[in-house]
Amino acid sequence: MIKAQNIHKSFGSLEVLKGISLEVSKGEVVAIVGASGAGKTTLLQILGTLSAADSGIVEIDGTEVTKLGDKALSRFRNEHIGFVFQFHHLLPEFTALENVCIPAFIAHRDRAEVEIRARELLEMMGLAERMNHKPAQLSGGEQQRVAIARALINNPSVLLADEPSGNLDTRNRDEIHRLFFELRDKLGQTIIIVTHDDGLAAMADRKITMSDGEIL
Repeated sequence: MIKAQNIHKSFGSLEVLKGISLEVSKGEVVAIVGASGAGKTTLLQILGTLSAADSGIVEIDGTEVTKLGDKALSRFRNEHIGFVFQFHHLLPEFTALENVCIPAFIAHRDRAEVEIRARELLEMMGLAERMNHKPAQLSGGEQQRVAIARALINNPSVLLADEPSGNLDTRNRDEIHRLFFELRDKLGQTIIIVTHDDGLAAMADRKITMSDGEIL
């Protein structure tokens, strides 16, 4: 599902990624771990097309994204990649249902079809009774589950998560961790997670450890 070959990235004189290569299979849950400053988030941003590598190739679901222009890359990102961050980034003036629908509306999908799918995803997240609540009316764990539903609304090839449970208490953290594996089992979702959480990393199908811009 994902192939990265010889990825290099520097910020000024600081070389953050030093020739990273990896492959992730469809339906695989991969955890990327390592100390702060190891290059984990930079790698995830490049895999997610949010940042460009200085050199190297990234291929997602058969498309070499490193060759796409800005407009094509934005379209590809919207349609094929779902993102979950440590902070949910929900829009406060919209309900949970409306927040989930937004990426699909950006993709100009049929409104009725989108709302049906959004309701299905929120029900899967255990939020059937919370769809019409705004973010301020939801707990931290509920907000993050809305963010995960939003990431899935366009049926992405890949779900990328950066410290998705880092801002949650123990109970909500454990629920979010279980949820990722339910998504893999129910939807065949391919997931890459950057995490400092040893428990989550241990649950993954594979753990990749990074240090000083390289995979150990």
